[in-house]
Amino acid sequence: MTGQRAYIGVGANEGDVVETLNAAVEALRLLQQCEFAGVSPFYRSAPIDAEGPDYTNAVVAIDTVMEPYALLLALLDIELRLGRRRRDAADARIKSSRRVDLDLLLHGSLLMRSTPLTLPHPRMHERAFVLRPLLDLDPRAEVPGRGPACELLRACAAQAVARID
Repeated sequence: MTGQRAYIGVGANEGDVVETLNAAVEALRLLQQCEFAGVSPFYRSAPIDAEGPDYTNAVVAIDTVMEPYALLLALLDIELRLGRRRRDAADARIKSSRRVDLDLLLHGSLLMRSTPLTLPHPRMHERAFVLRPLLDLDPRAEVPGRGPACELLRACAAQAVARID
């Protein structure tokens, strides 16, 4: 399949997180117009700028011919099917526990900023729980406009992420 390599962050900290994340990965594996390219190991990390239990996170790679907005809508649909309930817009910036969270991190080397979607995902460059699994999938990954993911991860050294085996 031709198209763009996209990376999707998957995370949760409510309920049976491993079961939920495995279901999310399977739903991503079955997405139309996409070819599954891999999933990183799962990692556990403390919440950043939020309270609640630790998060479990991973990154999924897909090759897709879907444009970014269509892919975003597909991710929102998967979240809904897996039990995610979104807050209203006034509460959107408040970080809270989540049953499942799917974030479009990268779509090729696309740089964009719009109301529903910013690429690369905002703050991914300062989140070890995103960069560590991204580097598992592609050790030479670059975050457009920010640089090599390995250098960005070094800047996040104070954020502990523990691989779940």
